[in-house]
Amino acid sequence: MERFYVNPDIRVAETLPASFYRSQNIFNALKDKVFEQTWQWIGDTNNILPSAESVYPFVFLDKFISEPMVMIKDGTGVIRCFSNVCTHRGNIIAHNPEKADQLVCLYHGRQFNLDGSLKRMPEFKDAKDFPRACDNLHEFEVFNWSNHLFVGLKPIFDFTEVIDVMNERIGFLPIKNFKLDKAICSDYYVNCHWALYCDNYLEGFHIPFVHEDLNIALNYGKYTTELYEHMNLQIGYAGGTDEVFDLPEGHPDEGKQIAAYYYWVFPNIMFNFYPWGLSINLVKPISPTETKVSFITYVFDASKIDKGAGAMLNKVQKEDEFVVEGVQSGIQSKYYTTGRFSPKMEKGVHHFHMLLSKYLNNKVKVAT
Repeated sequence: MERFYVNPDIRVAETLPASFYRSQNIFNALKDKVFEQTWQWIGDTNNILPSAESVYPFVFLDKFISEPMVMIKDGTGVIRCFSNVCTHRGNIIAHNPEKADQLVCLYHGRQFNLDGSLKRMPEFKDAKDFPRACDNLHEFEVFNWSNHLFVGLKPIFDFTEVIDVMNERIGFLPIKNFKLDKAICSDYYVNCHWALYCDNYLEGFHIPFVHEDLNIALNYGKYTTELYEHMNLQIGYAGGTDEVFDLPEGHPDEGKQIAAYYYWVFPNIMFNFYPWGLSINLVKPISPTETKVSFITYVFDASKIDKGAGAMLNKVQKEDEFVVEGVQSGIQSKYYTTGRFSPKMEKGVHHFHMLLSKYLNNKVKVAT
C-alpha cells in the first residue's frame, strides 16, 4: 500500500494526495489501522441503558466495520461492552434493547451472565476441557463521560486525554442535565469520502465563502484553532450576536465573547458546544464516495437554540454538503494531485492529515 508523508512544517507541507481519497485499498486499510485503534461514541446512558440490568445491542460502525456488540448495565450499575456473538456457533445473541438479567442465545440455549462469563450450556456435559476462557464473551473497553458512552475495539490511546482537554473549557457546563431532543436529530448521506467531510469541518477558512449566516454570527478575524495529540479545538468568537457563553470566574476564556467551542476527536467525532447545548456530529464511512453524518442534539437552554452560531445547523450542513461533494468530484481529476495548507487557517486539517499518515504508516505507539 502507498505510504504517506505530511511535512510537520505547515508552511511547506502538502495535503494528502488525491489517491488517498480515491483508493478502495486505502479505504479498507483505514478500518484496522485507524478505526479499530480509536474510539466511537455510542450513546448516552439515559437513552440506551435507562435502568439496571439493561441490554443495548448495536453494530460498531455499521456498513464499514460492522462489528456486532452489546452494551450492558448490570444490577449494580456497572456498564460493560461485549461481543454480541455467541461463542458456540457465532449466532447473534441480543436483538433488541431490553431489560434482562442474563443473555441467552436463541440458537442452542447458551447462557451468559451480565459480566460476559458463560453461565450454562445445554448438552455439553460430556465435553472435555469445557468451559474455557474463550467460551466467555469478548469484552471491549468502555469510557463513560457525563453519561456519554464511548467504545473502542483496540484503542491505542486513553480517552481521558480527550476529556481532560474538553473539561478545561466546558467542564463548568451541567452536561448530565442536557436532554436529547430526537425531534431535531438528523442523519445525512453525503456523496463524499468521510475524510473530506472532516477536512471541511477542521477549518474556518471557508466560512465567509460558504456560510453567510454563520459568518455574521462569528468574528472570522478572531477564529482560532488549538491542537492536541488526538484532537483539536476551534473557538468561534461572537460576531454581531449576543448569544455567548456565560463563563465562570477563572475560566481560560474569561471575559471573551465565545459563541461556540468546536471539538474534533480523531478520527471522526465532533462535539459542538453552544450556549443552548451540544450537537454531536458522527462521520461514519460507508464507501470511498459515501458517508453517513449523524447530528445528535442535546439541549440545555431551548430559548437560545435559534440564535447565534448554533442556529440553523441544518442549513449549515446543506451548505457544507454542497462544497464537499464538489471536492469529491474535483479530486477525481487526473490533473489534481495535492494542495497546500494555509498556515493561519488550516492548522486543523494539517494535523488531521499528519495523524492519518502516521496511523496508516504504523508510526503510532501502541498502548500496552
